[in-house]
Amino acid sequence: MPNFNEFNLDEKILKKINDLGYTETTKIQSKAIPLVQAGKDVSGLAQTGTGKTAAFLIPTLQRLYATWDNKEIEGVKPFENWSARSTILILVPTRELAEQVSSNLKELSDGDKVSYVTVYGGVAYEKQKELLEKGSTFIIATPGRLIDLYKEKFFDPTQVKSVIFDEADRMFDMGFKDDMKFLLDRIPRDRQFLVFSATLNFDVLTVAYEYGSDPVEIEIDRSLPRTDQVKDEVLHVGQNEKPLFLMSLLKSKEFDQAVVFTNFVRNVPRIEKFLQMNGFKALGISSALSQSQRTKTMDSFRSGETNILVATDVAARGLDIENVDIVINYELPDDSENYVHRIGRTGRAGRDGLAFSLSSEKDVEALKRLESFLKSKLVIGWIEDEALVKDFKPFPYTFDPQSKIKDLAGKTNKNDFRPAKKKSFKKEDSSSQDSKEKYKKPDYKEAKPNRKPGPKKAKPTESKKPKKRQSSARYKNFKTVASKSSENKGIISKILGLFSN
Repeated sequence: MPNFNEFNLDEKILKKINDLGYTETTKIQSKAIPLVQAGKDVSGLAQTGTGKTAAFLIPTLQRLYATWDNKEIEGVKPFENWSARSTILILVPTRELAEQVSSNLKELSDGDKVSYVTVYGGVAYEKQKELLEKGSTFIIATPGRLIDLYKEKFFDPTQVKSVIFDEADRMFDMGFKDDMKFLLDRIPRDRQFLVFSATLNFDVLTVAYEYGSDPVEIEIDRSLPRTDQVKDEVLHVGQNEKPLFLMSLLKSKEFDQAVVFTNFVRNVPRIEKFLQMNGFKALGISSALSQSQRTKTMDSFRSGETNILVATDVAARGLDIENVDIVINYELPDDSENYVHRIGRTGRAGRDGLAFSLSSEKDVEALKRLESFLKSKLVIGWIEDEALVKDFKPFPYTFDPQSKIKDLAGKTNKNDFRPAKKKSFKKEDSSSQDSKEKYKKPDYKEAKPNRKPGPKKAKPTESKKPKKRQSSARYKNFKTVASKSSENKGIISKILGLFSN
């Protein structure tokens, strides 16, 4: 591979690279660096752990230094119309990846000239607003929080000179497609457009073309999603045997740091507790933790204070630690692409790595999909019986403090690794009268209260013909009183009678 000196890099960048101990470029770096520093749009596809972050950071810094120093360097295109408010935007899917990219930027750049701000959710707005108001050379952000700050007018997309999508396919998978398009609608079309990922899907390139970009496509070993530095195996075990084999792998292999992946958030604290109970320094990270807890966990893992990290796929795209020697998949991922990112946490920077997957009867379909995606069968691994750990504290399937978990280490019956059931209520084998009375079934007939019989119900009467309505007794002796009109009629009739006679 070419040496970094062959790309006319600024002395400040070369010194940083040499201080980190790198001399030769990787495949993706050797192809991407000359294109990016020439101002071309690029879509880079390469395996996890091949240095994609440096492939876009190094040439972008080179363009910046050429702009600021007003130097004409062969093959390097300075940024046009760069101002104090101009910025380079790097969009990432997760908080962990945002921190990782900012860490790499800090290692490669001149801290006196290059400033940056990380923008993501789960933390207070005030610090991010303050740094954005001052102006930053780089903004490394997750899309959701950046849009919130844009709506509050703390981020000006018209000042973006280059936009970089790191793990763009992951952002699409996580539902950020509309957010990405929202930002691209407001960023000038004459900016540089860079897309890098280990698995680049068609939708990502479609969006690039939709927004006026025509990227040069770089594909490094597309047919080989796994690096040669990682030796991966699958162990066929029973579902109830996974704790036993997990413990045996960690006991039998030498490692500085290891990562255990699980598909389920609820399993993270269980595996973490299981390893801690058996003497390992393990911590878990998942979306269930707050940002401060996640940051504290990652700091502990990077410093070596903790040597085992239990994680969901949330950490698979943002973990870049060179000393990870072993990756163990407690379950096979449903998405085969996540397998590539998981095992890519080891075997980085030219180091060799090991990856083991525990496949049970519940992982059959996931294994079929994975081998179809890889276009090859996984090597079947095995642990000899004498290497299996015989004495360890059982897996905590429940955290109910009232339940008593039996110590069944080394057993293989499915129910042996389940919490002990509550004892059923049984009679004691005792001849004492007290015991008999204690467990004697109640005589429900005698226990019924003696109630007085209720009143008898009246028999229904035979139907009879309805009687005529009778007047009330109140009006029996009622006599009509002649009215004045009737009296007048009587007098007139008498008078008429006289005249007739």
